[in-house]
Amino acid sequence: MFTPVVRACGRRSLETLREMGRMGLFLSTALGLVFVPPLRLTPLLRRLYFIGARSLVLIIFTGAFTGMVIALQGYIALRRFGGEAALGPMVGLALILELGPVLSSLMITARAGSALTAELGIMRITEQIDALEVMAIHPIQYLVVPILLASLIAFPILSSIFTVVGIYGGYVVGVQLLGVSVGSYFSQMASAVTSHDVWTGIYKSFSFGAIVAWVCCFKGFYAARGAEGVSLATTQAVVMCSVLILVWDYLLGSLLF
Repeated sequence: MFTPVVRACGRRSLETLREMGRMGLFLSTALGLVFVPPLRLTPLLRRLYFIGARSLVLIIFTGAFTGMVIALQGYIALRRFGGEAALGPMVGLALILELGPVLSSLMITARAGSALTAELGIMRITEQIDALEVMAIHPIQYLVVPILLASLIAFPILSSIFTVVGIYGGYVVGVQLLGVSVGSYFSQMASAVTSHDVWTGIYKSFSFGAIVAWVCCFKGFYAARGAEGVSLATTQAVVMCSVLILVWDYLLGSLLF
């Protein structure tokens, strides 16, 4: 009676382990090829522009309203306990440690990660990746390494921009609209935020960049044939990146504190 269920669970477990092994080999190959010449600057700059510069407006817009929402809701909560002066530290720490790296990475995944997965998937189904192999060009070095390096550079920068814009968004709401003292907002923040907090946010965004580049490139690189395969790979990449970002955020936060 339970034999089909056990077989299905075993088959699914083996498929999952096989996929994890392929992903591990894919990442190790990409990291190893980072140090193998030649380093193609033109593809790197093109990927950096696509991931970083073209995501800037989205990051600024999202960061501003995130800081404004934190300040508004934080002020409502702190006012009940007479702690309005702690609004600055609350906004700063929330953005630097958590919301800045996490939300900026999720936004970049939705905009750039999905597009990169679809692009590599289309190259796979149209046999462009096979053509690179025929021409003795390593496809991972040519296609994946620039994306990986661009993500490692762009994610910390965009996360920092997100955080700074969010802090000033919180300033607009907390100080200009709700009447919190400007001196209290920034001085309390400066005394509460340490360099360890700043580096923690940078480490998180750096690791999130590696996760997004890894998962999106893998899913696109091994996309199944046909338009349905590309759409499925894109959906899986975005969902997996979002889940891994949240899980890794907790694990990394628990290790760094």
